[in-house]
Amino acid sequence: MNILTQNAMNNDNSRRDFLKKTALGTAGLSLGAMAFSPKSYSRILGANDRVNVGIVGFSDRCRGALVPAMQIHAKEMNFQFTAVSDIWSRRREEAQAFVKEKAGLDIAACRNNDELYDRNDVDAVIISTADFQHALHCKEAVEAGRDAYVEKPFAETMADNRAAKEAVLRTGKIVQVGSQRRSGINYHQAHDFIKAGKFGDIVAVEMTWNVNQPGRWRRPDLVDQIRKEDTDWDRYQMNRPKTDWDPRKYLEFRLFWPYSSGIPGQWMAHQIDTVHWFTDLPHPRSVAANGGIYLWKDGRQNFDTMTAVFDYGPLNDSSKGFQVIYSSRFTNSAGGTKEIYYSNAGELNLDTNKISPNGGLRANQARAMGMQENLLQEMALGEAVKVETGANTGADDMTSAHMRNWMECVRSRKKPNADVMAGYNHSIANIMTTAALRTGQFVTFDEEKQEVLAGGKPFQY
Repeated sequence: MNILTQNAMNNDNSRRDFLKKTALGTAGLSLGAMAFSPKSYSRILGANDRVNVGIVGFSDRCRGALVPAMQIHAKEMNFQFTAVSDIWSRRREEAQAFVKEKAGLDIAACRNNDELYDRNDVDAVIISTADFQHALHCKEAVEAGRDAYVEKPFAETMADNRAAKEAVLRTGKIVQVGSQRRSGINYHQAHDFIKAGKFGDIVAVEMTWNVNQPGRWRRPDLVDQIRKEDTDWDRYQMNRPKTDWDPRKYLEFRLFWPYSSGIPGQWMAHQIDTVHWFTDLPHPRSVAANGGIYLWKDGRQNFDTMTAVFDYGPLNDSSKGFQVIYSSRFTNSAGGTKEIYYSNAGELNLDTNKISPNGGLRANQARAMGMQENLLQEMALGEAVKVETGANTGADDMTSAHMRNWMECVRSRKKPNADVMAGYNHSIANIMTTAALRTGQFVTFDEEKQEVLAGGKPFQY
């Protein structure tokens, strides 16, 4: 049936069926009784063995969300922290004190990842280092035989992206990328609604992430306190062009390219990932973008404002597709964080967690062209899980559920909600956006070579 003659949700029975099915499908995502019950552990090989976890990079995100998230489930799942690796002596000491306070455990302090992976009491790691390090630290972990929870963005260059993906697929280790929307109940219900064909073809997506935070990603006190001799600046830079010691690039890396792309890697990575998940499209066909440092002129190199326009659709059929418009600013918070999917019949709003006929084809407009009204029925997306946008989110429900999913998969060896391909694909979109922002060129993707092209040329830095 032609989409314009469909009524996407035309009776109460279909509404009840959808909610019933999605409630059952997402029951394993609830925080009280997730996928495995304690009794089922005995049926999994090695289920009684404790899983020892190392911390790779004791960042603010690790302290504020990841360690607390694991601790919520640690006793039931039989996980515990055993060691921390951080090249800054202060962070090692802080990690030891924090885990002692929160878990009552004394953990070993390692000056670098070589020392960490030489230990025989680390089975898996949580990686929360600088943005540009995630992919290579993930590669390092799986090649050392460890499963990994690795924060997003997964990669900031295609060379790192390809290397990490190859290592994870080759080793078969369990890797969860920190795209926690993939463990949100409302996002699962949105995914199921779209995939069931009840929404209709996506015709557009609008996404925003707006804050008014001049201090976001700034660490002025720590910048004044850190000393080069207390860390390992050469090791920190990994494969990036070597430069002289700069405490801002060490501690405020999100503001400086090529240590971070800033907005694309930090925020857009979360939101653009839902497009890939909901549609099974791996990446955009093209990206155009611009932006600038319009207000916070504090020496940063990454933009405080940007807009990107993406063309998505089947890679082999340019006659089909839709546009994604993503905008973000540091300078005014009006509009907040939004993710709205549009079809000809209405919208799916992941801010309000509502499906509605807003903007759908009304009878008076359809009649003129011999068509029928095409309107979604208004309904709610199950439980409304609010997305956290603050600098320190804590162990919010999505992060807790996402961490637990990884812990379950470490035991079951099943694919986690945000596996390596989720990270690989969101990184393609991020890198395409960065290329467009930094070169001013129209950006495409070479499918054969798996390379981002800006103005037809491969982009790296």
